[in-house]
Amino acid sequence: MAEAAHGNRGPRPCLYTQGMAGLLYLVATPIGNLEDITYRAVRVLKETDLIACEDTRHTRTLLDHYDIRTPTISYHEHNEVERATELAERLRAGAAIALVSDAGMPLVSDPGYRLVRAAIENGIAVQPVPGASAALAALAASGLPTETFRFCGFLPSKPGQRAKALEALAEEHATLVFYEAPHRILEALEAIETVLGPRPVVVARELTKIHEEFLRGTAAQIRAQLAERDRVKGEMTVLVGRAAAPAPDDTPVDVAVDALMRAGIPRMNAIKQVARRRGMAKREVYEMLLRDRS
Repeated sequence: MAEAAHGNRGPRPCLYTQGMAGLLYLVATPIGNLEDITYRAVRVLKETDLIACEDTRHTRTLLDHYDIRTPTISYHEHNEVERATELAERLRAGAAIALVSDAGMPLVSDPGYRLVRAAIENGIAVQPVPGASAALAALAASGLPTETFRFCGFLPSKPGQRAKALEALAEEHATLVFYEAPHRILEALEAIETVLGPRPVVVARELTKIHEEFLRGTAAQIRAQLAERDRVKGEMTVLVGRAAAPAPDDTPVDVAVDALMRAGIPRMNAIKQVARRRGMAKREVYEMLLRDRS
């Protein structure tokens, strides 16, 4: 009877016992509002032996809010290699460890892959404790199609690499979801407009926080709104709608190709993209370029 009553809660964490198999939990934490955490996540964080987190000071705010006294240890991109080995040893010795990120689900554009792989390779059970996700929250409220989407993480910070990454996604028939930092959002929107064209775009800012905001329009329109502000704050989730049917474009072909090349797209790829936008064959665009420049 006691086992049946406990069944909905899932396996309880193992206490640290030498020689027993440990358990690794991947615990989702709030992306802003501290109330966005599950009962299960709070229980697991209280009962595990150790919490591995990106920034112990940041996570301590959440732990103090729920009176969680479990010890913490840092686990971030700069110490991930060494720390994964150390934590794997503790798991093999029988520890129950919870891995959390600063916000949302661990491993989603955050460190953790090495630890999960090490646990699996050593026969340690890995259990996800799901919860808040900025990508899914933004997608659900975006007003863009949700039946098919592609999460792309952060765009590259260098202009050329960013343009190439977007160009590789140009033919995706899905809503694209990116994370972006506030100091790069204007450059990212400019690249989206240049490479992907005037598609519907949504920028979700400060999700679940007091100043939560959704900006909707084309990348150029949203960029213009943000450029008028003294300062752009808050983490951003950027969503880009699927490509629409080619629309009439009066921009000279050579100007359109040159704009893409300045954004970092190789010449033949730029020609291909201009052709796709206008519903033309690549050879047609190439021949028009030759005529225009002869």
